[in-house]
Amino acid sequence: MAAPSSDSIPSVNKAWIYSDYGNSSDILKLDPNVPVPQPRDDQVLIKVVAASINPIDFKRMHGLLKAVDDLPIVPGWDVAGVVVKVGSQVKKFKVGDEVYGDINETGTVKPEKFGTLAEYTAASEKVLALKPKNLSFVEAASLPLAMETAYEGLERGELAPGKSVLVLGGAGGVGTHIIQLAKHVFGASKVAATASTAKLDLLRSLGADLAIDYKKENVEDVPEKFDVIFDTVGQVDQAVKVLKEGGKIVTIVGPAPEAIFFFLTSTATTLEKLEPYLESGKVKPLIDPKGQFPFSKTVEAYSYLETSRATGKIVIHPIP
Repeated sequence: MAAPSSDSIPSVNKAWIYSDYGNSSDILKLDPNVPVPQPRDDQVLIKVVAASINPIDFKRMHGLLKAVDDLPIVPGWDVAGVVVKVGSQVKKFKVGDEVYGDINETGTVKPEKFGTLAEYTAASEKVLALKPKNLSFVEAASLPLAMETAYEGLERGELAPGKSVLVLGGAGGVGTHIIQLAKHVFGASKVAATASTAKLDLLRSLGADLAIDYKKENVEDVPEKFDVIFDTVGQVDQAVKVLKEGGKIVTIVGPAPEAIFFFLTSTATTLEKLEPYLESGKVKPLIDPKGQFPFSKTVEAYSYLETSRATGKIVIHPIP
């Protein structure tokens, strides 16, 4: 994909934006005249090709980060696109590079006011990596936040070869990556995961040794115990009952006394570390069968995400 020359970068672009808190369907508006962000010295300007959406987006719209936010906000964490301008201190990238990443380094401390649901966005070079050549922009956009969250959580849980892991919510954006990383990167001896009946085969195809139908079986009734439990759905109370002595529970849903709760710190280092697994196909992007929405249908994409029924990720593409 050819990068526009710097003199062809417009001064305004189309972006989704909200100026008040509430439900995405009430507050998100498409504005054709939002100023294109000017990259800081350590940033690049990206022509956005695809962006994926995450639950943190609508939680932020509901006011989760009100204490640190500054309205109006362009939502979106994940991006894949082409570098069209580089800041004076940028060493890693040049104009024309195809990059991807989660643009919010510490997404809940001071998230970017200008996200990725726009024709152009700016991002620090330290959160971006070169897009693996075997992945499309859509596939690459689906990865950063979910895959990095899965990786950081497994590190915090100290998963290592020979240890077992239970994934609560194995078919979601983060869960599908936890299974793959646990199996192929961390060398887990056993990977178990929960999902609804229709998604059990998917869990097995991703590498789960044990697929548990949560509609038919309660987590606490599983007859074995695990070294690490990674909770993506808010079931720490049940998880405690199947945790081995000395094991660790990691959760991304909310603080719980028995669990390690964390928000992702986004870094290109994780993307770069996982690149060989992406290029070899051992770790694959997973996009929901209904999960590609054009830019004009971003509100519908959020409505679908908010049902919590998506399998894998939802991606916005094409972006004008």
